[in-house]
Amino acid sequence: MNNTTLFQTASFKFKLHHLAVIGILLLSFSISYTIKSQGLDYGNELNEFDPFFNFRATGYIVENGFSEYFEWHDDKSWYPTGRDVSATSQTMLHITAAITYQIFGGNSSLYDFTILFPLVVSSLSIFVMFALVRLFAGTTAGLISSLLIAISLPIAIRGMAGWFKSEPLGIFYGLLGLYFFLSGIKSENKKIAILKIISGGVIMTFGMASWGGNQFFIIPIGIFILVLPFIRKDHKFLVWSIPLFVVTFLITASLFERPGLSFVFGLGGFSLILPTVFLITCIFIQKLSKEKNKTRNGLILLLFIIVIGSSLMIINGDSNFINLPSYRYLNAINPFMLTMDPLTDSVSEHATTDLSSSFIFNSIYMIFAGIGIWIILSKKVIQSEIFIKKDIIAFVLILGITSVYISSAFVRLELFASLSLIILASIGLSILTKEIFKINFSGMKNYAFKISYVVIIFVLFTIPLVYPESSSGNWISVLDIPPTILTGGGNIAAPGNDWLETLEWMKNNTPQDAIIASWWDYGYWITTMSDRITFVDNATLIDSRIKHMAKIFLSNPDDAWNMLKEWDANYVVVFVAAERLNHYSNSGERLYILGTGGDETKAQWFIRIAELPVQNYLFSDLYTVNNNFFNNTLLGQMIPYTPIAYYDQTSGQSYNEFRPGFYPLYVEDVKYFSDSGPLKLVHSSPSFSNEENGQVNLVFVYEINQNYVPSNIP
Repeated sequence: MNNTTLFQTASFKFKLHHLAVIGILLLSFSISYTIKSQGLDYGNELNEFDPFFNFRATGYIVENGFSEYFEWHDDKSWYPTGRDVSATSQTMLHITAAITYQIFGGNSSLYDFTILFPLVVSSLSIFVMFALVRLFAGTTAGLISSLLIAISLPIAIRGMAGWFKSEPLGIFYGLLGLYFFLSGIKSENKKIAILKIISGGVIMTFGMASWGGNQFFIIPIGIFILVLPFIRKDHKFLVWSIPLFVVTFLITASLFERPGLSFVFGLGGFSLILPTVFLITCIFIQKLSKEKNKTRNGLILLLFIIVIGSSLMIINGDSNFINLPSYRYLNAINPFMLTMDPLTDSVSEHATTDLSSSFIFNSIYMIFAGIGIWIILSKKVIQSEIFIKKDIIAFVLILGITSVYISSAFVRLELFASLSLIILASIGLSILTKEIFKINFSGMKNYAFKISYVVIIFVLFTIPLVYPESSSGNWISVLDIPPTILTGGGNIAAPGNDWLETLEWMKNNTPQDAIIASWWDYGYWITTMSDRITFVDNATLIDSRIKHMAKIFLSNPDDAWNMLKEWDANYVVVFVAAERLNHYSNSGERLYILGTGGDETKAQWFIRIAELPVQNYLFSDLYTVNNNFFNNTLLGQMIPYTPIAYYDQTSGQSYNEFRPGFYPLYVEDVKYFSDSGPLKLVHSSPSFSNEENGQVNLVFVYEINQNYVPSNIP
């Protein structure tokens, strides 16, 4: 770049290339912000489910202070047990948001601030990624990485407006901590190195206290520590700098209730402590060994450590002297594990990653990441000054391999693969670009060649952004979706206010101490927006209670009424997603289609979670609910529709009996509308009375009849 000096402050000269760097970084930030803010066009609302609890917890800090927050036992959730909020939450998300709101919130409401918080934090990660990759391979690679992370689909999905969840802040802290750690062990100034290493340990812990998924950064760091004695000569530096990082990291982690001491003395701490012990021991052995035997002796020790570590894990399977993380974290470490827990399987973000989704998420990144690996491993690059030290090469490759491996477990973890692929692709592209621009042809041929190269790269990275043109086909349009609370989390693209209106109705028309039963998906919405007590929510703290809620829905109405009474429940909420057709039955009744994302679709998961025979409630396709479900379960009776025929789309004919491939046609049928039944419909959301054709979200609130006498009581 041009090195013309624009102005000078003290010893720093601000040059033209600095202006270009700032311009590209601001462009990257703007692109990221614009892509991730599309949901705001539909309404200024939080997105998904967890953000509502995080908003409520952040508000508690703002209103009551930090000391009260850490003493807070929430009695409005998980009735009657309640919830120890700080011990079961990603506290740094709440703390960071509360502090930044008090500094930068101005006159905005906390609700509006938390909608923009993930959008801003995710976009700010661009600057951290630039600094990190610049540390690896220079300014050009850093700038390329800033542009690539700005358009990364997995990162954009979990950093868009309203996504006030753990990932945006967790990734920001994680990358920043990684930068300080690697920058520290690269620094030649001991004082600066100490400061950076300590900062890296503390900030990495902040990341883990913001998002549990940041524990996966430990895997590449632990492996990196294992290989350091073989690739670095400055053993005196390593023998104190690595333990300093690990000790800082673990001490800081122990100060939080989560991850806390269970992490320090569990598999997470073990994954850092054991490599650190190996590093110190290996350096000591190499110091005592002859020059030609140093590597061999170190490898023998490494093999011994691996055998010991594996043996401990096998023994731990019986004795459990090492704290293990929950199943989903173990599944990420070992993607071949098979779950026996339908509750875990029912969560969409826990779906197993397949090749198709991986390609959609990272397509062009995969190609250039492969080029990056090939270039990095070439002898010419290793011997050049592009990388400051071989340890940086090792870390980049370790990060790439482990991130791709981890992301194969859950779709949610694809963002780790995206991060590593961005780093590898940026390095590869920067080196490839430098080599291309070194080539000189005569005359116009030289300019044509280089311009063609730039155009090809630009087109390749633009294609997934704009193609295919379908509403869910490219990286930009897939984010052009309304907030979940406007769709109910169903597969309906058309937004509506049914949930917002119903939550407001419950707040204004039910007693303040009312206890609301619903499926766990809606617990956070009810507690936060209606300020009412709930039994279960998205924290999934007590799986057995969620299982019991599923059994209530699938029990016959009289048994379900008894179970709800035992729980002291006052109301039951059910969500139905439907499509109103412009067709009528022979008797003149309006026809409907169900099964597009409401509780009627989730019934298959209710059955599995409750551990009931699926054939009792589903037809042979193991998806469509049968007549027994509608006639003999509480949930079936709460859904105000009844199937009257089964439609074959191929023939265009309707039949009285179900066959695989047919879909049911329903007519409106409110079963509980009087005081004589176990429940009474007291509120239906606006779309229920709307006569327009098309997809609708329907929310129904039933009051439990306290005077009902079940038929099974003598």
